[in-house]
Amino acid sequence: MTYDEVVQIGDAYLLPLVSELYGLEGYEISRINPHDGGRNIAYNYEKDGADAKILRIAFLNDRSREDFLAEVQYIRYLFEHGGSVSNVISSRKGNLLEEITHHNHTFFVCLFEKAKGKHLVENNYQYREGVPITEYYYNCGKTLGKLHQLSKSYTPVQRRYSFLDKYNAEYIEKLIPDSLSRLKEKLVALLTIVEGLERSNESYGMIHFDYGDGNYHIDFDTGQITVYDFDNTCFCWYMCDLASIWRNGVGWIQFEPDANKRKEFMDDYFKVCLEGYRSETNIGDAMLDQLPLFIQINLLENIVDAFECMQHAGEEPEYDEALSYLIKCMEEDIPYMGFFHEIYSCEEPFEYALKEAAGEVYDS
Repeated sequence: MTYDEVVQIGDAYLLPLVSELYGLEGYEISRINPHDGGRNIAYNYEKDGADAKILRIAFLNDRSREDFLAEVQYIRYLFEHGGSVSNVISSRKGNLLEEITHHNHTFFVCLFEKAKGKHLVENNYQYREGVPITEYYYNCGKTLGKLHQLSKSYTPVQRRYSFLDKYNAEYIEKLIPDSLSRLKEKLVALLTIVEGLERSNESYGMIHFDYGDGNYHIDFDTGQITVYDFDNTCFCWYMCDLASIWRNGVGWIQFEPDANKRKEFMDDYFKVCLEGYRSETNIGDAMLDQLPLFIQINLLENIVDAFECMQHAGEEPEYDEALSYLIKCMEEDIPYMGFFHEIYSCEEPFEYALKEAAGEVYDS
């Protein structure tokens, strides 16, 4: 079932049912433009005198009812224990998750409070007037640290999957084209290293797994960050979310031609993020030393996601410049996303030409 087909079904059938399930009569509804690779349809609900809400309708068959329940139960736990997240709203039946079946297809429906504030990009990447940008870096770490600290005490009712349940050699072999045999080898080798990492309560638990400025709003009056979009949440190493924080920082300095200056900035940026993080929870130096490894794990997830999106869309694999860049970094063991390597170009950040010919992949 395609996105456009679900939109038509939603307008004609699903949205009226949702209004009844959640008591949303009188709200003005607008569909939120999807991002590339999005797996849901989302709507904005607004009404004078009421808090805005976000409706999410999941229509792909890549997640089970148990997966969704585990996600929303975790979100509710975080909210009730002081985590800065968009709370999930119960239906009139008292359910965090609703299922609607139409023509033998099941749609999973969740309603969330809309996060206060807006995206950084909506503010033209300008932070709060008169406040140093380092406050934002600190708050990024602090907000994540609070979520991780709460995770260390979390006992799930419905258990979400673990990282290695999904990302394993068998799945890589099935998903990645044979023409990318070197990539397959590198991904499997990386996963072998990951399997040997310690999994203590201080290093491993439920994480967001997509923590970045596209998945939180900033209140530009107070600087508070409110996190949402826990689609990818799973049991994993906390360092994976910290690697995401590191990766989000490259945008501030990506057009700087001097690699040494980029390195100096990233060191200072991540240091401030860590100060915020450690104000809420602990992270051992031994784990922090593994940052390059976890950035590679971050790349692995991005590569897998790209091929999954092609698969869901029924498309043949294509390697645009952005995906080709990730593949090259993985195949050549280039650390830190190549940000300090000769592969990187400040004129075309994180792009690389990788082409196909006669069934084989080659560089150009």
